[in-house]
Amino acid sequence: MKDIKRVAVIGTGVIGASWASLFLAKGLEVTATDVAPNAKEKLEAFVAAAWPALEKVGLAPGASPSKLRFTENMGDAVAGSDLVQENGPERIDFKHDIYSRLDEMLAPDAIIASSSSGLTMSNIQTAAQRHPERCVIAHPFNPPHLIPLVEIVGGAKTSEKTIERATAFYQSLGKRTIRLHKEVAGHVANRLQAALYREIVYLISEGVVDVADADTAVSWGPGLRWGTMGPNALYHLGGGPGGIEHFFEQFTGPMTAWWKVLGSPEITPELRQKIIDGVHAEVGSRTIAELERERDATLLGLLQLRMQNDGANASRKIA
Repeated sequence: MKDIKRVAVIGTGVIGASWASLFLAKGLEVTATDVAPNAKEKLEAFVAAAWPALEKVGLAPGASPSKLRFTENMGDAVAGSDLVQENGPERIDFKHDIYSRLDEMLAPDAIIASSSSGLTMSNIQTAAQRHPERCVIAHPFNPPHLIPLVEIVGGAKTSEKTIERATAFYQSLGKRTIRLHKEVAGHVANRLQAALYREIVYLISEGVVDVADADTAVSWGPGLRWGTMGPNALYHLGGGPGGIEHFFEQFTGPMTAWWKVLGSPEITPELRQKIIDGVHAEVGSRTIAELERERDATLLGLLQLRMQNDGANASRKIA
């Protein structure tokens, strides 16, 4: 299996710039391209701002921002690349244009990975008529340079070899990958977020709770637990000594009763404004940049704890 050493990043907005930062931190050579005004300067500023956090997580030997090259010419950017991380707008016409051109430009064994959060690869790859088998969804969670999750989704014509190579590549970067065996709109993690947020919006609309208290309920309650392990494993603990079997015996009735009364709110202009006003009251005078730094500092602490625990668990398994 060919190693992936040279990576091209198409689109250097928030997601693309974060991907580029991670690739650089892992010692890769990265060429980025974007036609937006001042894209080069914005990308370099993002990498510089992200680098201290990446140093705390741990840099690969030879990692350096100096391995970043920027060009506005897409053909120049992808020449000789082993993998292209595409981060363009969520418009199928744009994706079709990009994938048709990339399919002509790239060597047959170069992977084209999309960060798309909603479009299906089966639709996107129809434009790559020469080698649709090397096209795959590799959807990150923001910010990709810190959040480990990557959702791997093949299209109807994606080869198993591409799935395996992409999975091995992202795992080599320290990512936690999940494989979707069926294409669904929004993939998995965004659907889970959307399901929770639907109920949050419903509870706000019904006057049960205000915006700030809804956020407190999640981030200081189940959200803290979800930062340690997932809901299935946590319910296994919730069953006590009897584990998940006892959990289902005890809580299937109450839980399914709640399911029947979960809300399906309509986001009216009035409700939208209520949430907007509540968010601004909650964050106060803190700017977006300040909130990002607060988020990232907390994420770093949690990531470091989880890496320590993973290392300890791995040692116990070996012993």
